[in-house]
Amino acid sequence: MEYRELGRTGLAVGAIGLGTEYLHGQPRETVTAVVAEAAERGVNYIDIIFSFPEYLDSLGTALADRRDELILALHLGCAETNGQYRRSRDVEECTRNFEDMLRRLRTDHADVIVVQNCDAQSDYKKLMGPGGLLELAERLRQEGKGRFLGFSGHSVPVPKRAARSGRYDVLMLAINARDGSQSQKELCQLCVREQVGLVAMKPFAGGAMLNSQPGATTPTPTQCLSYALSQPGVCTAVPGLKSVEELDAALRYLEASEPERDYSALVADAGWNVAGACTYCNHCTPCAQGIAIGQTMRLLDLSAHGVTASLRSEYLRLPGAPASACVACGECRARCPFGVDTTERMKQAAATFEG
Repeated sequence: MEYRELGRTGLAVGAIGLGTEYLHGQPRETVTAVVAEAAERGVNYIDIIFSFPEYLDSLGTALADRRDELILALHLGCAETNGQYRRSRDVEECTRNFEDMLRRLRTDHADVIVVQNCDAQSDYKKLMGPGGLLELAERLRQEGKGRFLGFSGHSVPVPKRAARSGRYDVLMLAINARDGSQSQKELCQLCVREQVGLVAMKPFAGGAMLNSQPGATTPTPTQCLSYALSQPGVCTAVPGLKSVEELDAALRYLEASEPERDYSALVADAGWNVAGACTYCNHCTPCAQGIAIGQTMRLLDLSAHGVTASLRSEYLRLPGAPASACVACGECRARCPFGVDTTERMKQAAATFEG
């Protein structure tokens, strides 16, 4: 493993970390196997995003004998409604959820408390103001329940304000070759100057980049990680992984040759630089109708090469309501950090899989 210093924290983090979003819903033995294999191979930065009890309980079992060797980033600002992820800015709810995270993970503190998912100026003002989540995060740190404070976002303007504020030690940002821009590079450089540790989430764009797209280059995990880890100030990349096989594919980056790491053709491929592309992050949820929006989007994207029996069967097994239940209320679209026209995509999914 290659280790890098996480900004001004003094923590040494593996260049490849572990995002756990896709371990939600996996059998406990799978979660345990992935965490154990990751730790054995030098992965030490683990990002824990949700407040789902079964997800936390599985991770708690996996982490039981390894807590001291790992750096845990726990998110503040997450909740759930009827089993779906929901962003929360309610301080009392977030306090309860954070305490529950610590209990289920069998630890007394987070190494990084991440104030999560903020891209709107109005939301940032609320977070930073009196009685906001930053004030809660600082109190938790004073109580010994967190060592450093982090901030996560998907765009540039608001995360840039966070990096400049001097209040956060770590910035978590969506960084991948598909969505790269000059303004994002400037934000990366700002993090270097401010000594803010930069964590690259979504290096595979939620897995979308690893699926063949008509007319576009299909990169390898190594190329995607090479791009993210080559950006100024990036200390670790945390791909979301749901199996030992996916972990192994990510860790091949460490042994890859320079030609294997070369991502120049990928960056040159304009087919990846498209606005409004879904990364299946589920920040659009909860859906009032109970539609599994992110999973539906993923299957719709996969259907670009044809609707196979396997894809249709997977669609029919999705939890909750079908895409045709969408009433176009617009709430999911308003919450999407990437500007995806979710209501239109639900119409497409219904026509594709239910027609």
